[in-house]
This record gives sequence, C-alpha cells and structure tokens, in this order.
Amino acid sequence: MKNIIRAIASLPRRQKQIVLVVMDICVLPLMMWLVYAIRLAKPDVAVMPGLDFWYAYVGIFGVAIFALLGIYSAIVRSFNEDYLLRISIATFIQIVALYALKKLDAAFIPMSIPLMYGFVLFSWMWWSRAVIRYATLRTFVKKQNRKRVAIYGAGLAGQQIAEALKRSDDYLPVCFIDDKASLQGQSLSGLKIFAPKSALKKLGKFGIEEILLAMPSVGRARKKDIIEVFESADVKIMELPGVTQLVDGQVQVSDIREVDIIDLLGRDPVPPKSELLEKNIKNKVVMVTGAGGSIGSELCRQIVKHQPKMLVLFEMSEFALYSIDREMQGKGVEIVPILGSVTNQPKLERILQQYGVQTVYHAAAYKHVPLVEANPFEGIYNTSIGTARSVDAAVKQGVETFVLISTDKAVRPTNVMGASKRMAELYCQALAAEQQKTQISIVRFGNVLGSSGSVVPLFKRQIAQGGPVTVTHPEVTRYFMTIPEAAQLVIQAGAMGTGGDVFLLDMGESVKIADLAKQMIRLSGFKPIDDKGIGDIAIQFTGLRPGEKLYEELLIDSENVEKTGHERILKSFEKFYGINEMRNIYQNFEIECMSESSENIWNILEKHVDGYVCKKNKS
Repeated sequence: MKNIIRAIASLPRRQKQIVLVVMDICVLPLMMWLVYAIRLAKPDVAVMPGLDFWYAYVGIFGVAIFALLGIYSAIVRSFNEDYLLRISIATFIQIVALYALKKLDAAFIPMSIPLMYGFVLFSWMWWSRAVIRYATLRTFVKKQNRKRVAIYGAGLAGQQIAEALKRSDDYLPVCFIDDKASLQGQSLSGLKIFAPKSALKKLGKFGIEEILLAMPSVGRARKKDIIEVFESADVKIMELPGVTQLVDGQVQVSDIREVDIIDLLGRDPVPPKSELLEKNIKNKVVMVTGAGGSIGSELCRQIVKHQPKMLVLFEMSEFALYSIDREMQGKGVEIVPILGSVTNQPKLERILQQYGVQTVYHAAAYKHVPLVEANPFEGIYNTSIGTARSVDAAVKQGVETFVLISTDKAVRPTNVMGASKRMAELYCQALAAEQQKTQISIVRFGNVLGSSGSVVPLFKRQIAQGGPVTVTHPEVTRYFMTIPEAAQLVIQAGAMGTGGDVFLLDMGESVKIADLAKQMIRLSGFKPIDDKGIGDIAIQFTGLRPGEKLYEELLIDSENVEKTGHERILKSFEKFYGINEMRNIYQNFEIECMSESSENIWNILEKHVDGYVCKKNKS
C-alpha cells in the first residue's frame, strides 16, 4: 500500500490533479444514487428521472465547480481552514443548482435530496482529502529521526508553526507551553497546553529535545526571562525571528532559527529621535572614516536611511572598502569610495575640500587589544596621530561637525590601545576649545555584539567544534551593546554636541564573560562541564591577555556627569590640556613612532593618560 501511495505522491503535480478529478467524477454520481436510495428506501431506484445522462451532469458539473474554486490547485497536504471554506462554497452552489433543476421541472428531485446530497458531498470532499493527507504524511514522515519539540506560545504563530512541523520530516511537535492560565490544561491542534513550570518537569518524560519560542512580537527582556526558566533543562532553545512571516501566509519550518545571544544581552531598543538622526546628515555631505569596520559600516547603513546629499567612504582596507561600497550602491544616495589612510592629512584635506564634506564620523582605529599591545607604535600612529590629522584636516577645511568614535578602554587604560584612544580624545578636546568653526564631539561606549573583536563569534565557533570555550578569567566582565543601537546613539549624540563634549552611551549592566559562555552553551543544547566533570562542553580559563582588564569603565570622573535629552546618552566633563601642549606631545609622538626605539613615548602616555602605567614600569 505504501508503494502505491509513494508512486501517486511522486507523480507530477498535473497528473495528481487528474487523479483527483477522475476520482471525484466517479464518486459524485454514486453519492447521488446513494441519497436517492436512502430517501426512497430502496436500492433499485431511478435517479433524477426526466434527466438523461444525469450521472454525466452530476460528475462534470460538480468537478467544474470545485475546479473553479481552486480545490484541485490546492496542495492536499496543506489542508486548512481556507480549503474547507472553498469546499463549503462549492457544496452550497451545487445544492442551489439542484433546487434550480427542481424548480424548472428538469428532473424529479424530492425536496430533501439537495440537502442530503450536499451533506454527503461535503463529507466526501472533507474526509477523502483528510485521509489522503494522513496517509501521505504517515508514508513519508520519518518519525524515528524527528526532533521532539515543545512550542512556547499557543497564539497564531504557535498554531501555524505546529501545523508546519507536523508536515515536516525534521520536527515533531509534542505540546504547547503558554503563560495564560485560561489556556493551560486545554488542547490545541491535538497538543496539550502546559504552564512553564509544569512543562519544565515533563521535558525529560516527553523526550523533548528543543523548545521553540513562537512569540515573534515579544520584547527582549521577556524573551530573556523565558529562556532563563529553561536554562537548567538539557534542551536547545530555538525561535521564530519576527512577525513579518505572519502577514502573508503561514509560518514555515525554514523560519526557525537559533536564539540570538543579542536577545540575552541586548535591551529593548529606545525609539530614536528623528530630529537628532537627521540634523547632521539630511541633505549634507557626510564622510565616515574606517567605513568598512563593524561600527563604520553600520554608521553607513544608518546614514543612508536619512537622505544625505552624498556619503564618502574612507577606508584603508581594499576589501573592506569594496564590501561596504557594494552594499551601499542602489540606496538612492551618491556613494564615493576612497581608499586611503587617516594618517595622510594632505589627502584627507583634498577629499574634504573636493566633495565639500560637512559631517565626519571618525571610526578608523585599531581595536584588538593584544595585537596593538604587540605593535604599540603602529597602534599609536594609526589611532592617536591618525585622529589628530583627521580632526586637523576637518578644521582646516571648515567641516561643520566632527565626531570621534571612542571606547570604554580609554578610561584608566591598562593597554596601549586604550591609552592611544584617550590621547586621541585629549587632542580633540583641546582643538575643540581652541576654535569654534568645527563642532567636535567624542562618543565613548563599550563592546558591540558581533563586531570583529567580539567574543560571541569566537564562542559560537568553539561550541560548534565541541569546545573547549576559552575565557580569559572567571571574573572578567564587559559591557555589551548591539551594533545598530550603538550606531544610532553615536549619530544622535553627535547631533547634541556643542564643542569638546564627551558623550557616554548607557551600556546597561555589565556581563560576566564566563556566564555568557555558559548561556551560549546551554542555548546550543549542551551542558557546561561542571566541577565534577559532568557535562558536554568545557570552559577553559586562559588568563588575562597582555594589557587586558578585568572590567571596563566609561567614566574617568563619575561626579562630573549630567543627563542629556536622550535617556541613553550621558555627558561627561573631563579635564584636558591646551592645544599647544598637545601639539608638542604629538610632534614627539611622530618622532618616537617613526624610530620605534625610545622609551619617551611611554613616559608621555603615563603622564597624560590617567591610570595608565607602562607594563615595563610596573613593579
């Protein structure tokens, strides 16, 4: 029998439709005879007397109506409410047609026959398709290989994905989980609905391997709470990514994805203020240095949404420039890709003048702490001197706004990368105090999720390889923010500047990296190996890398801070030096960086950067 079903199911779509048509043409006349036999209580009965070839009319007319309403073009395995509605309408039309024949005296049709025929016809169309669907699913679905899934959320998305999973070869829905007390204990689509705590106790009993979050519109904070409930269970957490798939048609199995770690670290975004986003961008010529980096490229994505007159992409890496240039094309904005280094001030000035740049977002910098620690002179030359030359070029060419993208590592730094960034901040502060032509602002924030320096991609690769997951220290903590949120806040902070401002982005609560590693392991359906050696993936502590801190700070002086008009942007007032002193320092910087042989550069950093002590001078 299975071979017959497989053979029919494997036919081309047109041939399967012909099979259904032929089946209905044969069965419809039989049903008409059946209702006459029941009505007149005898099998040997004249059907529709007065109408010759009645069986042809019944079969062909019935099939024609079903065809017009798309019954045969629908996929039987997607048997749903719409399909049943079409069958109902087709049945009603045929009942009306029979009453019309009776009214016209075209045939002898007792008054009850149309209704009886309609009931039998609807039952046939419904149950025949249901049996076909059931038999096909039973034949093709490999239950022994299907993952047993609990669906969290018994709403529309949950119901749709449950139906999709039942038809899939990979998943078997076992039950629903929902917070609503009115639904708990009920059944939906043949699946029982449990409360979260009850479901947690039954995961092992039901053999559930994955929990699918079918709540597309829920916020990040709520999603995080839900995930934490099931952290102790040995199950993988999956989700439906958004509500867009609910607009047109059903949710599909392909919509399922792993829960993004951003949903555990990121906060629900605050709606940006459009006037701040557009102030330095709309109808203006904007340049982004380091345009191919993680922050620079996201700035470009945000900028093109607000109709700049032109966007100049300034980038040192050929491949990074190529990538962001290709992405920006076709956005309705004139894009100018420029390959060059921010340490080349004459070129910067020429570009700024040639294109009439009005706003500069300076994101070019080295960001990997160990690499800069191993190559300090290159780090200082690119980050500190590169920033000084960029902002000098901007001021000389009359740029309206210059925004330096800084880092929390600039606060009491223990590494060259952070110290070089703080020196860049000091130069910008000094130059801002000396002139009023260019509005210079600094925006300081912590780690961004998914950037080239983020631990998240590293942890994902290590988990996929079976571990171990490497963490530098059990107590190391970091602030995290999503790249889109960081870019939006940078643009808004830059628009609030008046000159020399240091803006701090509210990063939320700091995250212990060891806890982050454990969460990512659990989300992947594994258990971290505990002190007793029980678990799947080990967490290995490798020790702090050169120049790395246990925790990062955003403030040098926590007392001199005030709120701004944006709830996630603060303003800090910090000490700085005069521009003449900074220019003398930078002249020495250039000499020392070129020679790479003097200890004088470390003395400069220790003297001017609060909290920095050169590793060679540490006791």
